[in-house]
Amino acid sequence: MTYSLTARCAVTGAFGTIVTSSSIATAARCAWAGPLGAVATQNLSDPALGPQGLALLRQGLGAQAVLELLLKSTRGVEHRQVAVVDRMGGIAWFSGAKAMPEHAVATGRDCVAMGNLLDNTGVPQAMVDAFTASDGAPLAERLMQALEAGLEAGGEFDDERGGGMLVADRYDWPVVDLRVDWHEEPVAELRRLWTRYAPQQAAYIARALDADSAPGF
Repeated sequence: MTYSLTARCAVTGAFGTIVTSSSIATAARCAWAGPLGAVATQNLSDPALGPQGLALLRQGLGAQAVLELLLKSTRGVEHRQVAVVDRMGGIAWFSGAKAMPEHAVATGRDCVAMGNLLDNTGVPQAMVDAFTASDGAPLAERLMQALEAGLEAGGEFDDERGGGMLVADRYDWPVVDLRVDWHEEPVAELRRLWTRYAPQQAAYIARALDADSAPGF
């Protein structure tokens, strides 16, 4: 019931993941990012795989090694879809045999898209193509364009209702964390939130790092 894209910015080293689903509060269960990598878990998602994956990435493990350990740690693995991106741009993914049809995965440079209960199996590739075509834009904007391309390509079989975008840079806290937990048009609403937040992002980071010299609003 979900489609997502997880990625790394080769220029800044930031990581992010973006997701939408017909389920409520989907980003809270599916999207995880930190300064050394990102993890997405979906289909019948196991939220424990997110923090576990980030902890393993912090230990210096690559994406494939992290994925193998995550799959060993979860029950009902044939129902899971999991994606990992590491600090070197390494990508690993798994889509279990019992993932809901139509399910598909596509990969590109520094990114992996996956989905289930899709309108068609071309949705993940459309997301990867959009992410690749937006090279040079901020990571959050590239993620947003990828999600919009997935929706345009057909999206989910059911109507999307929830979504979210998470971006982590060099800090232990996310520089972008936007959620749409229940909405008639969650992708459009996520775009509205990002448009509103984008001009303020740098100021919020500055306030965290140097409150005395940070700009006000």
